[in-house]
Amino acid sequence: MTMTDDRQERIRNRAHQIWQQEGQPAGQHERHWHQAAADVDLEDATGKSAKKPSKKAAGAGKAKAEPKEAEAKAAKAAKKPGKPKKAAAK
Repeated sequence: MTMTDDRQERIRNRAHQIWQQEGQPAGQHERHWHQAAADVDLEDATGKSAKKPSKKAAGAGKAKAEPKEAEAKAAKAAKKPGKPKKAAAK
C-alpha cells in the first residue's frame, strides 16, 4: 500500500465516522470528505488524532438537547416538596 492509498483509506474511515456522528445525514458526503481530509492532515502535522466532529456537527446536537434539559429541570422542580400550607382557621 502506498502512502497515498493509506491517506485515502484514513480519510474514508474518518469521513464515515463523521457521517455516523452526525446521524447519517444524506447528501453531506463532500463536506464529510473535506472535513475528514482536514482532520487527517492535522493529525499528520501535529501527531494528534482529530476525533471531534466539526463545529457545525457539534452544534447540531445542542439544539435538541437544550429543550430536554429544560423539561427535566421543570419536572424536577414540580416534584420538589414544598412547605405545606396551613389551613385557614374559621
